[in-house]
Amino acid sequence: MMIATKSIKFFTILAVVFSSLTCFAASGGSTDTKEGQVNTPESINAYIKHHLADSHDFALYSYTNDAGERKHVGFPLPVIVWTSKGLKTFMSSEFHHNDDGHVIVEKGDVKLVKIHSKIYELNEGADHVVFDAHHHATNAHKVLDFSITKSVFGMLLAGLLMLLGFSSLARGYKKGAIPTGVGRLLEPLVLYVRDDIARPNIGEKKYKKFMPYLLTVFFFIWILNLLGLTPLGFNVTGQIAVTACLAIFTAVIYLTNGSKDFWAHTLWMPGVPKILRPVLALIELVGFVLIKPFSLLVRLFANITAGHFVVMSLIALMITLKNQFGPVASTGMSLLLTLFISVIEILVAFLQAFIFTMLSALFIGMAVEEHDHEHAH
Repeated sequence: MMIATKSIKFFTILAVVFSSLTCFAASGGSTDTKEGQVNTPESINAYIKHHLADSHDFALYSYTNDAGERKHVGFPLPVIVWTSKGLKTFMSSEFHHNDDGHVIVEKGDVKLVKIHSKIYELNEGADHVVFDAHHHATNAHKVLDFSITKSVFGMLLAGLLMLLGFSSLARGYKKGAIPTGVGRLLEPLVLYVRDDIARPNIGEKKYKKFMPYLLTVFFFIWILNLLGLTPLGFNVTGQIAVTACLAIFTAVIYLTNGSKDFWAHTLWMPGVPKILRPVLALIELVGFVLIKPFSLLVRLFANITAGHFVVMSLIALMITLKNQFGPVASTGMSLLLTLFISVIEILVAFLQAFIFTMLSALFIGMAVEEHDHEHAH
């Protein structure tokens, strides 16, 4: 009971902290893009899209100094690209604006340009970007980008936090039956994943085999969702490439661990006319290979992206409603609504981790289940 009470207090403090951080982002965070101040609906939409996208650096906030110059506060990240001249590495702070307004950097005999957060290599002899009618670069081509972007940095940070947290939990069990420190927070969640997700969906005999994956994906998504509520601007689980990889991992696990009964019922379903079995087999394969992973990746991606979009839109109310209600009223309204949605987002962060893990366990359980033919007969 004492552990539960302390856990509730911890989550309450966590909610207040993350909500305060989000409000800090709303009041003191960046309200400017690189091109200038964000004060129109068009510029607000562009800024929200920029916030949701991945980036090669962190832009924490911007301000105007006494001389009227725009200053951007943040820190760069390593850029690692493979060009026609081999591997090139540098910090993203080396990008600078050239005459036509596009960022460009020279590394040896290679000229790299960044267009809409994508890095391109200019063709040999070119010194500026040429666009066609659809604003596509005609004298530049994409490079293989292995950079440590904001999303990659977020995943590394989440992995580090998981390593430290579970190492503390393991050390706590070595000292006694009841862990201490961070382990006291992690233990109820680990038991919850085991007793309420893995065991009911996979079964007593086989759930232990898949516990490492289920625990990893649950805490990975949960921590990344919480990091997305901080002023650092993480939107890792809002990147469809990340959610697609997680869904593919789940699909590979349940397809490679499927029992004989699973494949027999999938490829040659008993109890139906033989003429229909090939059609049903095709439908079942499409469901397990495509539809189920697609539902996993879209659900996580859409919910997290929508949450960030709503929070950013509510923050923008202080700008769009300033003329109608005044700066004080519009700012107060914006911060109250943002605080309310941010508290809900903390619950959504846990809920989406739970749903993804629950569905992964359900799909795995469907694949590894062994039917009792004598009982069924």
